[in-house]
Amino acid sequence: MKEIVRKVLPLSLIVALRFFGLFIVLSVLSQYAKDIPGGTALLAGVALGGYALTQAVLQVPFGVLSDKIGRKKTILIGLLIFTAGSILAAVATNIYALLLGRFLQGAGAIGSVVTAMIADQVREDERAHAMAVMGMVIALSFAAAMIIGPVMAGYFSVSSLFWLTAILSVSALVILFTAVPEPPKIVHHYSEEEAKIKHVFKDKDLVRMYITFLFHSGTMAIAFFIIPILMKEKFHMSTLDYWKVYLPAVIFGIIAMGPAAVFGEKYSKGKEVFLVSIAAIVASFLLMGFSSSFIWFAVGATLFFVGFNMFEPLLQSFVAKFAKVHQKGAALGVANTFAYVGVFLGGAIGGWLYGHYKQEGVAIFVVALSALWALWIIGMRNPGLRANLFLDFAHYDKTKLQGLKSLEGITDFYVNETEELIVIKYDADKISEEQIKEFLHKEGAKR
Repeated sequence: MKEIVRKVLPLSLIVALRFFGLFIVLSVLSQYAKDIPGGTALLAGVALGGYALTQAVLQVPFGVLSDKIGRKKTILIGLLIFTAGSILAAVATNIYALLLGRFLQGAGAIGSVVTAMIADQVREDERAHAMAVMGMVIALSFAAAMIIGPVMAGYFSVSSLFWLTAILSVSALVILFTAVPEPPKIVHHYSEEEAKIKHVFKDKDLVRMYITFLFHSGTMAIAFFIIPILMKEKFHMSTLDYWKVYLPAVIFGIIAMGPAAVFGEKYSKGKEVFLVSIAAIVASFLLMGFSSSFIWFAVGATLFFVGFNMFEPLLQSFVAKFAKVHQKGAALGVANTFAYVGVFLGGAIGGWLYGHYKQEGVAIFVVALSALWALWIIGMRNPGLRANLFLDFAHYDKTKLQGLKSLEGITDFYVNETEELIVIKYDADKISEEQIKEFLHKEGAKR
């Protein structure tokens, strides 16, 4: 486990610093954007989710680019763009300049690239632990952002949050070039035709995960639009008091991640975890939308964080499991594209609904959306853990790898040249470990 942490922690810190910069404004941005010159409820919603529009457009290109020119170079480009957007948002004096800054922030679309690099650094059987480490670091950054954001905005200004984001982006660059190891050299067996982006849509399990990313992020954007507005306009709270709602919500949300990861990964109950999460999100919006009591509103906000966070340790991990080695960057890029489309649509739709139908209309919409979401999840099969086999070069012949395509039950295989390993993913119900070893065994090598 220590070795996994060593490989994953620097990359997780880069993601966490970037997400901290995005999260820190979520708790106050909708109200700020609504009040800035030129602001309306709809434009405030677009400002909240605006970064996600450019993320959605550029997530796949960044993922594909990272597969071609390397992860580090792609992350560098993304962080520089993100820094520029943060500075522009910090100096914005009207809603349109703020929107431009948010769009530019999103153009640094490196989320899937970092996740793919983490997947590169660790073995298949260690990936769940690696994703859990990344998820925990991000969760801690999320928790800190939810508490620090309102307090810092109250004492200084919302623009100060964007300046802090720019500084943290530069810090992430330092980590990238001082602490992140080079990924291992991976050699796969796929042709140029098989590596095309269209192939990441041929796996039904991957497609189901893409739509789940869309719903998950859409409800998040709606929640972060409505929560700060209701705290100020309905319950007359000052920005400095927002932590009273966010702190317990974040704590319970983090606690919920542990059981979700255990049941989803160890016991292969991902579908059940997702359905419980959706039920919590439905209950949260009903309470926030229709309760006149501050206590019940706070309970609703907490339930949302619980439901939302239960997805977190599983989403990226399941996509990485289903994607083949040459698809990881592209598949995670597609998944994150759907997520960012969800954020943008959620912010825009939430703003429009609130402007016309207030919080009750927002709540009814989310309940209806969640019903569709649950039906989509019910139709999926649980993403059980596939078996993995690691064979060294000394005893097994990598020149025989192409022949594995003829064997039933082989789902993927590739060569890790750096660690001198042949890696095979297979369905243990259709082919045994011994059959694979027998097929690849090098003549003259000891068994």
